[in-house]
Amino acid sequence: MNSDKRRRARVQGGWAAPSKNVRSDKHKPKAEPEPAWLARNVDQPTQRKFVYEQPEEELKVKPEEMVITKPGLYDISLEPSGVSRLRFFPNFLDPQEASTLFEQLFHNIPWRQRSVIIQGASYLMPRLTAWFGEQPYSYSGVTHDANLQWPSEIQELRDRLEEITGTRFNSLLCNFYRDGHDSIDWHADDEPSLGTNPTVASLSFGDTRMFELRKKLPGPSPDYSCSQACRIPLTSGTLLIMEGATQADWQHRVPKEYHDRGPRINLTFRVIYPEKT
Repeated sequence: MNSDKRRRARVQGGWAAPSKNVRSDKHKPKAEPEPAWLARNVDQPTQRKFVYEQPEEELKVKPEEMVITKPGLYDISLEPSGVSRLRFFPNFLDPQEASTLFEQLFHNIPWRQRSVIIQGASYLMPRLTAWFGEQPYSYSGVTHDANLQWPSEIQELRDRLEEITGTRFNSLLCNFYRDGHDSIDWHADDEPSLGTNPTVASLSFGDTRMFELRKKLPGPSPDYSCSQACRIPLTSGTLLIMEGATQADWQHRVPKEYHDRGPRINLTFRVIYPEKT
């Protein structure tokens, strides 16, 4: 090695040649980077201090969801408008009677699929409906004409409900959900023809579907992700009565379900008053 090469090797620390039994650096596996918490300055004081800043918007916390499965009376909210009350009777009809009535209602009610108006557009309802009552009934661009041809089995059910509630029901909206894809979206039975604080008695037949309620919120575009909510599984033979301020302060729905569901019939008895002209 000439003097020039020897000088450069000494500066670069290259005097010793690598041993034949030692792998060269280019064959060594790359070392994993150290975790941040092992850094040398992790415990050293910093000039920047943590200062808590109040968030611009108030953090929203969703209230715990209420699930009703046991029979009883439930006051789900108390507002200036009054008490929102549910009466739940999961075994109002025994299974055999409920099954027999389902078959009768399926064959004797004049089911029809109607169209509903939503934001100016017409859509087929994802369920079949029928109406019985002394007065016509209108909602979402749909009008049911008065129909006094009550099937005998429905009249008998109405008589039993009137004994329990002390309310004379003069109308009935029937809904037939063919499978889990049929549904009814968020709404409240708060049409003017139902009067103030209406009592609505709902009877279920057929397969079980989930009935959901959510507390109404003020404003034109409320954020319902943090609204108070309630869920009730409605099995065959169940009676659910909504009364007080429930329609004023809550919305309800039967959502779509994306697994197998058999047909379900729902009868909602109510009182309709003549519309003012």
